Amino acid sequence: MKALICGAGITGLALAGQLDRAGWNVTVVDNAPGPRPQGYMIDFSGPGFEAMTHMGLGTQLRDAASSVGTFRYVDDSGRTTVSVDYSLFLKALQGELVSILRPSLERVLREALRDSVTIRYGLTIDAITDSSATLSDGTELEPDLIVGADGIHSRVRSLVFGPERDYLRDLGMRTNAFIFQDHQLYGAVDGQFVLTETLDRQMGLYGLGDGRIATFSVYRTTGQHTDTHLDPRAELRRRLSGMGELVDRALDQSPPSSEMYDDQVAQIDMPRWTSGRVALVGDAAYAVSLVAGQGASLGVAGAYVLGEMLATSRCSIPATLVEYERRWHPETTKVQAAARDRVIEWFLPRTKRTLLLRRWGFRAMHIPGLSRLMTGSLLPKDHRSLVELSHAA
Repeated sequence: MKALICGAGITGLALAGQLDRAGWNVTVVDNAPGPRPQGYMIDFSGPGFEAMTHMGLGTQLRDAASSVGTFRYVDDSGRTTVSVDYSLFLKALQGELVSILRPSLERVLREALRDSVTIRYGLTIDAITDSSATLSDGTELEPDLIVGADGIHSRVRSLVFGPERDYLRDLGMRTNAFIFQDHQLYGAVDGQFVLTETLDRQMGLYGLGDGRIATFSVYRTTGQHTDTHLDPRAELRRRLSGMGELVDRALDQSPPSSEMYDDQVAQIDMPRWTSGRVALVGDAAYAVSLVAGQGASLGVAGAYVLGEMLATSRCSIPATLVEYERRWHPETTKVQAAARDRVIEWFLPRTKRTLLLRRWGFRAMHIPGLSRLMTGSLLPKDHRSLVELSHAA
């Protein structure tokens, strides 16, 4: 059986490994010229953690993770307003949590692939018919399965299911991430996850080693004029300057826009993810957004479920894809709803009242028993077993 996967990111690489181990002939294409170096730090837990363990990559995941000892918020004068020992999060999740850069997670999945998997960068899918797929270099393939794992701006989704505007739910925010080097500033964030305690905009900083610092930023755009053609670096400086010495120093050393990750914060809401032998997985099908904090986890878990079902089902490929959608769709929609209904205001407060409530909530984590409640609301662990979900149809 032949599979063509569009997207060599976290989800596409996870699925490629699953199908290859099941005996499929797998080709992965990606429009980027090579592995992407840009990306922000993520807290990886939940169903994705379970999937990585089942895939035999639990040790590699932990080895690639960053060391974080403290999670803290600072005001615009640099004063710490909240400080939480990271071990409280780990304890609440029974150790099933790592902080890892997105490119590092991709590298773990990419290095786990066997030589039998073909990855072709600088290519995408230009056309899909009932029997073939045409790549952007003119190559025509006849795969038994086509998967769009190409992110929130999915090319496969547009070709098969219609334009992005039909499915994209803009959450009224924009995000940016970059890495810079500053040995002096590094001492203030080494071993920590430092976030600004601000309204409608935020920057997070964390040390990577060797004086390198990674940042991620998010700011609201709802009700504001935003020219999507503006230079990301210039726009970030305009939006975030004046938030304190940490932020201003980071902005002064920000790299060119080409070396930044920059995108809108949005969700993908689709009634169906499959059509014949074509399926969507990860952000292409069910982006939950940066706000939910589980996009990478759900991407890996969805790839695991789909791969296991395709490897073990006695049904036809189209029927198996429909069953994958039926089982996995409810798991993703509840995360999307939670992000919209309650997490978004906690993640980026609009009012001083919400900011103070969040501050008191994190401070309460030091009270025995409340850390599990707090962590559960931010990083829920109540997903269905992936073994149960992926059991042969």
